[in-house]
Amino acid sequence: MYPVLEQISKIGIVPVVKIDRAEDALPLAKALCAGGLPCAEVTFRTSAAAEAIKIMTTNFPEMCVGAGTVLNAAQVDAAVEAGAKFIVSPGLNPNTVKYCIEKNIPITPGTSSPSDIEQAIELGLEVVKFFPAEQSGGLAKIKAMAAPYVNMKFMPTGGISAKNLTTYLDFDKIIACGGSWMVPSDLINAGEWDKIEQLTREAVQTMLGFELAHIGINAANEEEALKIANRYGFMFGLPVKVGNSSIFSGGIVEVMKTPFKGTNGHIAIRTNYIERAVNYMTTVLGVEFEDPKRDEKGKYKALYMKEEVGGFAIHLLQK
Repeated sequence: MYPVLEQISKIGIVPVVKIDRAEDALPLAKALCAGGLPCAEVTFRTSAAAEAIKIMTTNFPEMCVGAGTVLNAAQVDAAVEAGAKFIVSPGLNPNTVKYCIEKNIPITPGTSSPSDIEQAIELGLEVVKFFPAEQSGGLAKIKAMAAPYVNMKFMPTGGISAKNLTTYLDFDKIIACGGSWMVPSDLINAGEWDKIEQLTREAVQTMLGFELAHIGINAANEEEALKIANRYGFMFGLPVKVGNSSIFSGGIVEVMKTPFKGTNGHIAIRTNYIERAVNYMTTVLGVEFEDPKRDEKGKYKALYMKEEVGGFAIHLLQK
């Protein structure tokens, strides 16, 4: 997979943007980055598209900016010259795809049927757009098509919103979802950048779904840990389970048998997608993590932040 597509996978959401005025590109890019989505697919449906891409990529080189609704080689050239890092098309035009492949330009063409997928495979593609997603059968159709084409991955666009976003992203054959609900044209044209930033932030939080998993308490020894755990269990009717290094009261309190991370203990936060959460927190928020431990499948086992907050260490958990 192209590195830019791997980057998109870590971001999880691709804002699909229609820009009528090139001067709107800079404040829009600022709003998207501030809201937590340093990414945009600028559609080539307006004359301002190429200039908008140039403005975004020049002023925000860290942004993952691509061109959408690209229909031919001439538009590919214009988009790449402006700084586009990837190309998206509404359908699968073999000539356009071949042109991009010859020039080593990442392209995700639109597909909606097994025949489209087989063309994409024949052309050597690993990721395709599924468009229009909801109108073409939604997640059920993607799953049905993914079954025989086990190596193909998808980026659905069309009808995706905050309501169904995680339903799509939960399927491991989907690298990201494209959508415009956080960047509606009326808000762009009205210059309501604060509102776009808010909608973008809400989209990220919906995707990541942070919630409290449990609180860890540092005890001096195993005897004290058992006493604390039993007290929580007694007060709140929680089952007490003794482990190797800690004792749980239900799933909400973990008492360490000996002092562990954090002055007072630790707080565990669950997220829908831990890899995307790490990407967001490091690249957007500037949070630093300790060297992560992974299991034999490459999944995070323990992922602690370097900083303490209020005397507590913090670590992330995959839901």
